[in-house]
Amino acid sequence: MYEDFAFIYDDLMADVDYEKWYFYILEMLNRFNREPKCVLEMACGTGNLSYYFAKDRFDLTCFDLSTDMLSVAYNKLSKFKNVTLLNQNMVDFRINKKFDLILAICDSINYILDESQLLETFRNVKKHLDKGGIFIFDINSYYKLKEIIGNNTFIEDTDDIFYIWQNYFDDEDNICQFYLTFFIKREKGNYRRFDEEHLEKAYKEEEICELLKNAGFSQVEAYHSFTFNKPSGESERIHFVCLP
Repeated sequence: MYEDFAFIYDDLMADVDYEKWYFYILEMLNRFNREPKCVLEMACGTGNLSYYFAKDRFDLTCFDLSTDMLSVAYNKLSKFKNVTLLNQNMVDFRINKKFDLILAICDSINYILDESQLLETFRNVKKHLDKGGIFIFDINSYYKLKEIIGNNTFIEDTDDIFYIWQNYFDDEDNICQFYLTFFIKREKGNYRRFDEEHLEKAYKEEEICELLKNAGFSQVEAYHSFTFNKPSGESERIHFVCLP
């Protein structure tokens, strides 16, 4: 997963405003009276959000499971002396350090398909949080994965990339399967094809809150996408702020 995808990821995500995401996180921190210095970003991907934390001189550690995504991130972040990049897994990462702020953005949490592993992830996050730390993450909502993405097909055609995104939602285990076929334009008008399969688990807000509580977090707040309003039944992205 992500081997070829990593090198076109930024083109496909061009409509995502990571700077807006960064300022939204800063608003959250201000709302909870937190001024972190030491930040951990889980599943950092190609480093799009990481860039803004690095530029603002946070002591930043980032990790991702995909070495290809990390190689793209390295090209963006290598000029910063305050960044460490690691190849680790969200579920069982081990870093000999504690952090003021831990982040997981862009629905990376949905890629953890088993509730017991998600609980382990949350416990591990809490273990790596310093006293007074804060954990911020988001998910694709159950509604979005089941009703918006699930069992639908999307087609995108740009100057250099054509792809077909077919989806199937399994009601038994609440897992949304993404099947993507890409055609990437090469020199002389030829195209190279590759295929990707991704799986995301659809979690309900109350399930996430219960797991966080079981992991030992004392306060959990949930918000509708990029606001400080409570999520609705049709919220497509839900942001969580968690205090140990």
